[in-house]
Amino acid sequence: MKIGNHEFDTKNETYIMGILNVTPDSFSDGGRFNHMDDALRHAEAMIADGAAIVDIGGESTRPGYTLLSDEEEIARVTPVIEAVKAHFDIPVSIDTYKGHVAEAALQAGADLVNDIWGFKHDYKVAEVTAKYQAACCLMHNRNEAVYDNFLQDMVKDMEESVAIARKAGVADDKIMLDPGVGFGKTYEMNLEAINHVDVLLPLGFPVLLGTSRKSVIGNTLNLPVDQRVEGTLSTTVIGMLRGCAFVRVHDVKENKRIIDMTKAIINA
Repeated sequence: MKIGNHEFDTKNETYIMGILNVTPDSFSDGGRFNHMDDALRHAEAMIADGAAIVDIGGESTRPGYTLLSDEEEIARVTPVIEAVKAHFDIPVSIDTYKGHVAEAALQAGADLVNDIWGFKHDYKVAEVTAKYQAACCLMHNRNEAVYDNFLQDMVKDMEESVAIARKAGVADDKIMLDPGVGFGKTYEMNLEAINHVDVLLPLGFPVLLGTSRKSVIGNTLNLPVDQRVEGTLSTTVIGMLRGCAFVRVHDVKENKRIIDMTKAIINA
């Protein structure tokens, strides 16, 4: 899979997408990196620690988050995208589900659109992804955690997102899928989505697992958001064993080390 000017061996490797939230209200690191110098320092540290992609978000999507206007979100993310691309040779992802924001981000140099609604909230996101020949991450989501058969329905929902992407003109080799842990699912469903993330592999696309510091870990271990590194690492190993090509995390160094160790064992 090619993202920006970088090739990713999604059949044999697990890559890290490092999270850079330029928001004052993110559930995990709100306000820490919403100044340019801090954002660039954090991007540099994540790259040094082993991140292969930097995912930039300007609107928190935690429960109870505050909706932003397109203009405010664009004003937050585009200067950071431009600065990261100017300073570092790394693909940049824009975390948005809004067409105008996606287009502004792609104009600013973003290489991948990470849409928590899998192109189902705003069709313009699919259109501009195709227009700029960008890559995309289509995440599974629903308004309510109501399913007939959870895993089968999740796969069907993902097939619908892929169909939207193809209709807009997004090439198959530009698509990755995300089971959407923490979105439109109960606690039990989140655990099931992690354990059976490989149900998405037969669709033929690389899979990204995003669990970092999420409530499923907090609820399992009864820990606050700043003490969920070990729980996240466990999900990263499960993701690797289930065939995930990408993990989206806050704690890059720790996840890179556990990926390298797990890989050494698997390949022994």
